[in-house]
Amino acid sequence: MKYQPIKISELRVNRSNDRHGELISETEAIDWLLTHHAKHMRKLTKDVVASGEIYEPPLVRKEKSGFVVYDGNRRTTVLKLLFQPERAPSQDWVTFFTNQRKLWLGDFPRFVDCQIEQDRERMDEILYRRHTGQQNGVGQSQWNAEAKTNFERRTGKNTKIDLAAEVETLLKNASLLSSADRLPRSNFKRLFSAEQFRNRVGLSVEQNKLKFTHQEETVLNALARVAQDLISKKVTLDNIWDNESKRGYLDSLDKEGILPTIDQSLSNAEPKPRPKPSPKPTPVPAPEGEPKPTDPGPRKTLIRNIDYGIQQKPHNRRAYDIFGELQHRLKFEEHDNAISVLFRVLVELAIETYIEQHQVGTVHKNDKLKNKFSKVREHMLAKGLIDKKYHDGIKKFDTAEAIFSTSTMNSYVHNPDFFPSDQHLKSLWDNLEKFITICMKA
Repeated sequence: MKYQPIKISELRVNRSNDRHGELISETEAIDWLLTHHAKHMRKLTKDVVASGEIYEPPLVRKEKSGFVVYDGNRRTTVLKLLFQPERAPSQDWVTFFTNQRKLWLGDFPRFVDCQIEQDRERMDEILYRRHTGQQNGVGQSQWNAEAKTNFERRTGKNTKIDLAAEVETLLKNASLLSSADRLPRSNFKRLFSAEQFRNRVGLSVEQNKLKFTHQEETVLNALARVAQDLISKKVTLDNIWDNESKRGYLDSLDKEGILPTIDQSLSNAEPKPRPKPSPKPTPVPAPEGEPKPTDPGPRKTLIRNIDYGIQQKPHNRRAYDIFGELQHRLKFEEHDNAISVLFRVLVELAIETYIEQHQVGTVHKNDKLKNKFSKVREHMLAKGLIDKKYHDGIKKFDTAEAIFSTSTMNSYVHNPDFFPSDQHLKSLWDNLEKFITICMKA
């Protein structure tokens, strides 16, 4: 295996690419990619321009015509047409690549790092492992929904709100950051990639909007310290690479008294009245060349795929694992019975976690689930963890009402003639979501 920089002008898009089979020329191969994958090619071009590089070296073989690309033809096509937009097969594409080239920051590269292989058999083995599926573990293993979510939460990628830009503006408006300073975007987003870390400094993201959870002055001062650490490189990517290192950094700020305290929380403030709904806006058509939004369809899992800010700790490990299965792995129409039983177990384990961590003295050893639920609910209200409205709303869970009750959940486990309903289970979760997550965070 050999890597070396090769001139873009010496790279040849493969006219016999396995995507399309044998074509007459490189020009035909480029035209095929732009015709059959137009939307993807536009998005890939914009990503390459924004990144200023490609992240995977093309796999090439030296032949008479130059270095022929065997893997990475789409990336190579993008680079070649940014390098020479006039080579695009139509005026629309020429205009597109010309405009994208103007957005490139700095000098456009003349070389690109490539992986060179001369042995055709070895090359085919590489392609086989990359592009023909998992092959019982031999090929590349695609990430499932849980793995993708874990990556996004660790890195802060794929978030709709630009948290770093929002915070930078807040700090500059408060004169806590000079106009010349620029917050390191990537590292800031990585540090605050999940609610559990944003909450530590007094922030939350709800419905794609930034919200203060603690007194604004204290939060801004904490953010200013974080900004200073990142800008001065006192804190680098190595210091916040994974969740453990992020917690370590935030713990050190907490020990210094930088982070907001529970006494500065805004959770007990009076809720603002909801604004009246505005008339439904006229839908705006998607820009030409951009994919139209698709209907996500009915919810497949009990727990929505959002970050609840729950950390795994020694006392909640099993509840944490069950929470993860109900959020990512178990799907309605496939695992309805498993979902109903594990949901019942999760409720009990979450309540037990809260009782143990908060030392709720009113609970007795032989109390049934509904009694424990009732006593924990009252304890949360007294501690200000939930308000009276929510308290009264979930109070019916410890009654004998058929639709929403501990009795119903027990039937899912013990009654052979009681069958789970996905709509009922979703409704149960939606009502108990806040209660269970508070228990899990204890």
